[in-house]
Amino acid sequence: MRALLSVSDKTGVAEFARELHALGCELVSTGNTQRLLAEAGLPARAVSELTGFPEILDGRVKTLHPGIHAGLLARRDRPTHMEQLAAHNLLPIDLLVVNLYPFQQTIVRPEVTLAEAIEQIDIGGVALLRAAAKNFAHVVALVDPSDYAEVLAGLRAGELTPELRRRLAAKVFAHTSAYDAAIGMYLAAETLPPTLAMAWPQAQSLRYGENPHQAAALYGRFHELFRQLHGRELSYNNILDTGAAAELIEEFPASEAAVVAIVKHTNPCGVGTGATLLEAWEAAFATDRDAPFGGIIAVNQPLDLSLAQAIAEIFTEIIIAPEFSPEALALLQKKKNLRLLQTLRPVSRPNELLIRSVPGGVLAQVADRAPLSDEEARVVTQRAPTEAEWQALRFAWRVVKHVKSNAIVYAAADRTLGIGAGQMSRVDSSRLAVWKAHQAGLALQGCVVASDALFPFADGLEAALAAGATAIIQPGGSVRDAEVIAAADAAGAAMVFTGRRHFRH
Repeated sequence: MRALLSVSDKTGVAEFARELHALGCELVSTGNTQRLLAEAGLPARAVSELTGFPEILDGRVKTLHPGIHAGLLARRDRPTHMEQLAAHNLLPIDLLVVNLYPFQQTIVRPEVTLAEAIEQIDIGGVALLRAAAKNFAHVVALVDPSDYAEVLAGLRAGELTPELRRRLAAKVFAHTSAYDAAIGMYLAAETLPPTLAMAWPQAQSLRYGENPHQAAALYGRFHELFRQLHGRELSYNNILDTGAAAELIEEFPASEAAVVAIVKHTNPCGVGTGATLLEAWEAAFATDRDAPFGGIIAVNQPLDLSLAQAIAEIFTEIIIAPEFSPEALALLQKKKNLRLLQTLRPVSRPNELLIRSVPGGVLAQVADRAPLSDEEARVVTQRAPTEAEWQALRFAWRVVKHVKSNAIVYAAADRTLGIGAGQMSRVDSSRLAVWKAHQAGLALQGCVVASDALFPFADGLEAALAAGATAIIQPGGSVRDAEVIAAADAAGAAMVFTGRRHFRH
């Protein structure tokens, strides 16, 4: 048996090669991998011995040669293939261990240059893997160090099953596909390219999807954004809610104030700010004392013991924080059904694409991340908002973009007061928000209202004014804007147009 090893990720490769050598396998290697094996005291022939040709062009060309690819592609069950190898003094290669230059890890560095990225595009490695994987009935193709142990076990037992060979080949093609997709997306000039080439590795098999009869899995790098510190594994719905809560809390930098957001079924059911997280929690929880049961709580500052004690009084599915104090962690870890997640890095990135499946394909759009600028906010009524109203309007506008349409948010400067989400009519969303506020015992007199989209008629605005709102923020753009503005002026209310809609379906 003969094995060719050429790896960028050298995790476990020396130990794997040592076991192969002990089983009587001849080792062939390239460049740095060969030097690593030599340092480990393992004999490894240079690839140039098989090709009769040296590595050239700074290592860009070393394995792109018939002496290597014929050895990988020859079918052992075809006598003519084996006769041709012998006629040309070529050797069969039975096992290939290759992983690729770290292109994906390189391009995430903010300072990386195009030239540096291009140098990390692997050519020979991809060609080797595809050749070996195509011939998986006769050649074992290994791209993942986590598979070394299973292959060794099979070799010791004297059999690498057809099922294992095929599974490893499938893994190779998935890996090279993802690698090429990353390169294509990086080099594409358009945010939305003519061909959307994307691939995600399976990160976690889930017990089920939204409902127990639906199979599901998590793909991508979710676990690079969050570290689970406690609790059972996340479910499909947990992951959706976690994403919604994390996106919402990122609207509020920790340097501004302490903020707590409570999310249920991806909708905010309370957001509050304060001098401390406990104050922010009390403001957020006051919005709706029923919906947070079984919900998701996200905070924008390290979670301390005082907040942990308050949260511990209700049943919560997940708490998300940048950090947990040791005392808070010790207290919350006593609840076995509570999951604790630490945010490792922001979930929102500039020009990030959001993907959603539809019958026959996917929809892609740039994420709705831009904050409201002073230039966008335009007062359209006779009365401008007071400073206190401006603070409340800006707060409500950050929240409403995370509420499912039709979305209405009643708010004060430091908290939400009533949230109406997902109704077919904007008037119904407004009425629902008022009802929720009254159920919570909250007064709406002097509050502000944010609407994710325009008021098509004055009736939605009139419902808000009747509830006690004195200032409104909305995109504007209706053919009846003049009628809506007149209704606000008649009530002495202030209204701001943003020119930017925040539908969320």
